[in-house]
Amino acid sequence: MHRPQQADKKTRNPHDRIEEMAAIKARLLIAGITLTKVDEEYKLPRGTAGTTLREPNMAGERAIAAALGTRPHLLWRTRYHASGLRKSPQPPANYERPPTMRQRQNDAAA
Repeated sequence: MHRPQQADKKTRNPHDRIEEMAAIKARLLIAGITLTKVDEEYKLPRGTAGTTLREPNMAGERAIAAALGTRPHLLWRTRYHASGLRKSPQPPANYERPPTMRQRQNDAAA
């Protein structure tokens, strides 16, 4: 299973990050794994896995990927180069909160 290649990652919009988060959460749900279980199993501070979905955290990324039996660069296209190396420093957009459901609904209605 391959992910589609993005030619210019700078053109990504916030909805791409939401889709990325939703895809990871769906994979966890299908596997029967909770974010709390990831924190406990990999001895992370409580809430680390959940926060990792929204903003970069190397330990959380590795723990979630390990729990799913994959590698972090296959889950977070925005945080890693295509080669699998982690971006350093992370782009500022990775630290911005994605729009809430209400904000997305208001944007769609406008």
